[in-house]
Amino acid sequence: MFRPNHLKARLRSGKRALGCWTVLGAPPVIELLALCGFDYLLLDQEHGFGEPSALLHSLQAMAATPHCTSVVRVPSSDPNYLKRVLDAGVEGVMVPNVETAEDARAVVAACRYPPAGRRGSALGSARASDYGIHAPEYRKAAADELLIVCQIESPKAVENVEAIAAVDGVDVLFIGPHDLSGTVGQLGDLKHPEVAKLIGRAEEGIRQSGKPMGTVPHPGATWREMFQRGYHMINAGSDVGRLRDGALADVKEFRSVHP
Repeated sequence: MFRPNHLKARLRSGKRALGCWTVLGAPPVIELLALCGFDYLLLDQEHGFGEPSALLHSLQAMAATPHCTSVVRVPSSDPNYLKRVLDAGVEGVMVPNVETAEDARAVVAACRYPPAGRRGSALGSARASDYGIHAPEYRKAAADELLIVCQIESPKAVENVEAIAAVDGVDVLFIGPHDLSGTVGQLGDLKHPEVAKLIGRAEEGIRQSGKPMGTVPHPGATWREMFQRGYHMINAGSDVGRLRDGALADVKEFRSVHP
């Protein structure tokens, strides 16, 4: 459904944005989370369930919540995959493992219609243009309304973070701390000196660029603390985590009384 991008407008105005990661691809769960008032939901198709065809049902589940923006994390920068999720009507894309300005330019090109890019046109029938009903309006506004998020997940990406941030069309740089830690052999240990140094270097480069910065809360830190650290876009938990942790707590309490 073609509509103004609430998340992009919020970030452009300098405000913080709180979202939730979703990996189950379950439309009722997505609908519930959207109704809770998050600024965005991250629909994960890199590690989560689902693919472009299944995305339709997730987006329909969010159709009644215009202030909750849909952002899909694609598996890679494959322009054909990006084209399909864009045609489905997603309002933002997150691309993993962007390591150079050239990578970032290729992502932007895949998301923009010619002559600014290389996105194929299905304006007359795509859900993104309301199945062609608002094709002229969508064509005119698509580039401005789409949010493009590039993930920084390797030492090479950290080295090039300023150049990535400088690419026209890149809206947010999102540090992936766990994959970043894994690339230096310290998977999950974000306090390891080498990992902490990389994260700090990435943070400084993004701050210098003036672009919004995103991530997930680090172990032991809250979303409040991550915002205080200078981030603008934070995923507060996930559908799996909220379901799992609540269930485990109840079962643990019950077993302590009724073994």
